[in-house]
Amino acid sequence: MENRVTEQAKQAYYEQYMGRTHIWGRAGVGLGILLLLAAPLAMGLVLGAGPNWGAAAMGFLQVALVYWTSGVVEFLVYAPMLGGGASYLAFITGNLINLKLPCATNAREICGTEVGTPENDIVSTLSVATSSLVTVVVLMLGVLCLVPLTPVLEAPVLQPAFDTVIPALFGALAFKYFSKSPLLAAAPLAVMCVLFVAVPALIGQVSFLILLGGGLSIALAWLMFRRGRL
Repeated sequence: MENRVTEQAKQAYYEQYMGRTHIWGRAGVGLGILLLLAAPLAMGLVLGAGPNWGAAAMGFLQVALVYWTSGVVEFLVYAPMLGGGASYLAFITGNLINLKLPCATNAREICGTEVGTPENDIVSTLSVATSSLVTVVVLMLGVLCLVPLTPVLEAPVLQPAFDTVIPALFGALAFKYFSKSPLLAAAPLAVMCVLFVAVPALIGQVSFLILLGGGLSIALAWLMFRRGRL
């Protein structure tokens, strides 16, 4: 009886917590969008250089047609993995795939929580919040040290390292997930490589091909699960 009361109290508190999380999260997302739009509009107003609204709308539609698929897919994939609070923080601060998601995954593995549980929501929120604060501090230090370190950063001997930062970063992140299920990772990767080699023009349509790659991964994972290999 006491355990049942404890679980009920825990569930009631968690529901209250999630209710407040959604209120503050929606307010934060709305404020973030407002600030992103307000900065260029304010500069245009002060300088008397307002945009051509027709051209701006056309440019927005062209960009939206490319990125709407990745936006929807990222939300559907990352939100269940991160939970409510961490999702709001991650989508506001950015760098989901290369920073926030690995931090939340590592925190979940360390704490031993399961996706979809209240414990995982709390752990993910704390990890993403910590990652966001550390990122801000590192960026501040980078801006402050940019001028003194310019001769070092522009040294010819370091240029090959800077040219390979992105491949090294994503390669290291990918290896962690690929190593858990090599077959599940290799099949979509092979299909995408063949498509890009056969039709190089598809390189500019990566956002649309996310749906194809994601669907292929889901179908393969389902088949492996049915056969007891996953």
